Amino acid sequence: MADDTPTAKHVGAVIAGVVPGQSPRVLRAAARQAAMAGTDLVIAHVDTTRFVAFEDPDGYVNPSTVDVVGAAAQAALAEVQAAAGAALADAGVTWSVRQVIGDPALALIHLADELDASLLVVGTRKRGLGESLREFLTGSVAARLTHRQRRPVLVVPLGEPLAADEELVWD
Repeated sequence: MADDTPTAKHVGAVIAGVVPGQSPRVLRAAARQAAMAGTDLVIAHVDTTRFVAFEDPDGYVNPSTVDVVGAAAQAALAEVQAAAGAALADAGVTWSVRQVIGDPALALIHLADELDASLLVVGTRKRGLGESLREFLTGSVAARLTHRQRRPVLVVPLGEPLAADEELVWD
């Protein structure tokens, strides 16, 4: 039940932060939470190739872009929309997809404030040295969300968890 109306106000909505190619577990978990709460699901893709240059008093965001053509951002959004359609075909919730820009944690917080969201849902990152290094340098989106705003955050594990005797890369 896609609702592509960009101006619709989703008070109390559940927001799922997703990336292209991510496991549908995040979308399904977010849909379950939205259904239990009787609210809408807003699927958010953060375009990190653009950032907020300045914001007008009326809330309009003026972006600055690295990807001048915007082709990469449009392709990523299309992939997220297709994945949502496949994963949520029988979910029984009203959902929409939004693309926001900038730093993932800050962009999700801004969207949550705009929509007066009740919950943020994100997935863990894939295991691997590259992802561990990125997370060490920039911080976990989930951790940053839990420390920078008042809403609950549901973190959905996407891969096999580390064993109790395995060390984290940044320990």
